[in-house]
Amino acid sequence: MRLFLDSTQFIDTDKPLDLSMGLTASVKNVRAWYVDQPRFVPVRENGFLGSVAEGGNVNFRDVFFNPHGHGTHTECCGHITEEVFSVNQTLKKYFFKATLITITPKTLANGDRIITAEQFNKDIDKEFSEALLIRTLPNEIDKCEKNYSSTNPPYLDISIIELLQKLEVKHLLVDLPSVDREEDKGELAFHHAFWNVPNKPNLERTITELIFVENKIQDGKYLLEMQMAPFENDASPSRPVLYKIDFLEV
Repeated sequence: MRLFLDSTQFIDTDKPLDLSMGLTASVKNVRAWYVDQPRFVPVRENGFLGSVAEGGNVNFRDVFFNPHGHGTHTECCGHITEEVFSVNQTLKKYFFKATLITITPKTLANGDRIITAEQFNKDIDKEFSEALLIRTLPNEIDKCEKNYSSTNPPYLDISIIELLQKLEVKHLLVDLPSVDREEDKGELAFHHAFWNVPNKPNLERTITELIFVENKIQDGKYLLEMQMAPFENDASPSRPVLYKIDFLEV
C-alpha cells in the first residue's frame, strides 16, 4: 500500500526494512555486558505443563532476558538517572524522517575503534535528521550472533554531540552494543551528554542499540517506524523499520 508523505513523496508499506535482531533461546543469540544466553522455560506448576511437545495442552513459557544485553533495544535517559524514567512514556510518536549513514570506525593507537564527528557527511539534511542511523563497517551477518563481552567494540566519540545538537537529532540508532566504551569506569560520557544528565535530563531523546542494517540497504533518507514492546522500564526490546521514500513520476 502506498502511503503519501506529500503530493509527490510516498512509501510502500508492503516493503518494510526490518533492522531488528530476533530473540532466541540460543548461544547464537547476540549478547553483550556479560549476560548468559536468553532462556525460554516451560511453566511447570501444580500439575500444569506449558509444553505441547512434552504432553501439555499449550506452550506457556517464561522468558528470561536482558533488554540491554540480548538484542535490539531502545532506551531513554532513565538508563542513567536515579529516577528510572520509562522509555514507554518517552516514545509517543512512532514515525520519523531519518537518515542512514555508514562509517568505518577509526583505530586509535591503544586499539580502540571510534567514530568521530569528522567522519560524518556534512550534507546530512536537517529535515531528515530527527532520527539518525549509523551502520558500521565491516558489516557481516555475524553481528546477529556475536558475543560482544570483553571485545571492546567500537563506540562514539563525544565530539559527535555538537553535531547531533545542530541537526536536532532526537533518536540515535547504532549497530553497536553501546554508544560508549565497554570499559570506561562507569563514566558513560556519551550517554550523559546526549541526554544532558544530570543538568536537565532530556526526556524526549532515545538511543537504540544493536540494530542490524543489511548491506543491500543503501545510505540515504527514509521514513523510520519505531516499534517497541510497551515495557515500563528504562529500555525495551524494539523493532526499528525503515521505508524507502519514492517519488511520483511526472
